[in-house]
Amino acid sequence: MPDSLSTWLPAVLGALLVVFNVVICLLALGVFPGSRKPSTAMAWLILVLVLPYFGFLIFLLFGRTSVGRKRRDWQAQVNEQVIAALEAAPDSDDHPVEGATPGLLGLAQLNRNLGALPLESGNAVEIITDYAGCLDAMRQEVDRAERFVHVEFYISAWDDLTAPFFQSLAAAAERGVDVRFLFDHLGSRGIPGYKEFVARLEATRIRWAPMLPIRPFKGDIRRPDLRNHRKILVVDGRVAFTGSQNLTEPGYNKPKNHKIGREWVELMVRVRGPAVRQLNVVFATDWHSETREDVRETVEREAPAADPGDGVAAGAQVVPSGPGFTTENNLRLFNSMLYAAERRLSLTSPYFVPDESLLYAVTTAAQRGVEVELFVSATADQFMVFHAQRSYYDALLTAGVRIWLYPEPFVLHAKHFTVDDSLAVIGSSNMDMRSFALNYEVVLMLTGTGVVAGLSEVQDAYRAISAELTLEDWRRRRWGPKYVDNVMRLTAALQ
Repeated sequence: MPDSLSTWLPAVLGALLVVFNVVICLLALGVFPGSRKPSTAMAWLILVLVLPYFGFLIFLLFGRTSVGRKRRDWQAQVNEQVIAALEAAPDSDDHPVEGATPGLLGLAQLNRNLGALPLESGNAVEIITDYAGCLDAMRQEVDRAERFVHVEFYISAWDDLTAPFFQSLAAAAERGVDVRFLFDHLGSRGIPGYKEFVARLEATRIRWAPMLPIRPFKGDIRRPDLRNHRKILVVDGRVAFTGSQNLTEPGYNKPKNHKIGREWVELMVRVRGPAVRQLNVVFATDWHSETREDVRETVEREAPAADPGDGVAAGAQVVPSGPGFTTENNLRLFNSMLYAAERRLSLTSPYFVPDESLLYAVTTAAQRGVEVELFVSATADQFMVFHAQRSYYDALLTAGVRIWLYPEPFVLHAKHFTVDDSLAVIGSSNMDMRSFALNYEVVLMLTGTGVVAGLSEVQDAYRAISAELTLEDWRRRRWGPKYVDNVMRLTAALQ
């Protein structure tokens, strides 16, 4: 290389890198704040300013939560069609719950504006905390199926515990029942035995599809950490299950979990009544998004009445949320319910990583005299989320929130909370930023003293074996873990 070239080439390259660095930072300042919460925009800005090239690359991969215009447009069309179908149904009523307060009607209207589905009475709800018992109850309902079975679970695996359920699905398909099955593509691929799982499905007449697949050669390209986190089973439009449990054994087929005895603790509900139709609407939307098959004929029937012996009576409203919506439906509902509390709030969330609005709602409730308690695991299966969650404990404890740590090695994975004596939420959504912005979720808002009483019994059982975390104990923790907690809190905002 000539001496002149060896002299000016490094200088030119260095100047170009500096210019490119400045351009990236200037673009970030103008682009990141748009359509993002200030905390999210600031987290991205810090990453790009500290590590410009790496941060820019990460932003290209993870900076957008969009699932595409086609999917958003389809969601809007479905909402319009659902509204029309439900308003035309003879059992539809805008004010279905006897003795509903103005506050409850306001929550119901909020949910309907966001997710299109109404609050309806005439439901029977049974709470299920037995992990294996829930799988068996679902299997028995599938064995009774006559017309269709709709299955949608974030994580699915054909293992020793779930095998009877999948065998029942296959048998139902063989006898002519329309069996449709959805599972999250990346969520399920992370479970050992995925290839064998797919091979077993292909050997049956079950119609199945992965949700949110990443298949670049087929044009399926999107932010890789978007997930469909919903858990739904609907049989013949007469009975449904939803909640927190995935279709796998409680150790997720991972030897490291089995070695230390780690199992997931869940909560599901079996529902009969109008809410079954609403859950089927959510499934139909997801099925069409993944397969382009229209199955609205399975949801436009009249909602069957619930038998009083099927569980406690409740008003119910299904609230879907996720990247297909632009309104963070679950976050708006949670905040509204928290501000409506007058006496007591009991929250259970395995991953409690709130944004500013939810943190203020929880701490404000405690500061105005509401008894607030939060159940979380003493341990966790996700390092970053666990430490991000811990970074909020000081603010919660200072405000007067009581924190209960569910004992190791179990992971308290149930997702539910109660407000006073007659309002509750059960579903797939955590109280974290991922569930609000990146995951497709579904929750049930339930009304009635019977449902809350049932959940209170579950919460009493949690409390009986949990250890309470005090502010004094928390502030005595070492500097190192505190530093990690704070760093992970920053990463939680990178949406």
